[in-house]
Amino acid sequence: MTEARFRVLPRLDADNEFFWTSGEDGKLRFLRCSTCGYYVHPPAPLCPHCLTRTVAPEAVSGRATVASFTINHQPWMPTYDGPYVVALVEIEEQPSVRLMTNIVDCAPDDVHIGMPVEVVFEHNDDVWIPLFRPAAADA
Repeated sequence: MTEARFRVLPRLDADNEFFWTSGEDGKLRFLRCSTCGYYVHPPAPLCPHCLTRTVAPEAVSGRATVASFTINHQPWMPTYDGPYVVALVEIEEQPSVRLMTNIVDCAPDDVHIGMPVEVVFEHNDDVWIPLFRPAAADA
């Protein structure tokens, strides 16, 4: 788990609570359709692939690939501790599932497109924010 920083936290509701709290046990979860196997994100009550309502949270490996990123240098808050990386990552199980996140535990200049990363969670109040760090060499 990484050190918590100031963040605007998501509002939990019946549709997204599983996603924002699943990091408590170290697992990243997405809705998955039990009919066709498609991962659904952001959370929705039906599968956009086969249009059934057979979606339920399922843990994924937590491995992903950096698809795009930017390095933020702008001090948006008085307690700015940048620069930091804002990235779009694709999960290993289904690259069409992408998350906007931060890359942590490495220098911003070391991040690159195609970089393998793994999830790590930052606990803030009642949510666990999924962040990503460089993947371990044996992952």
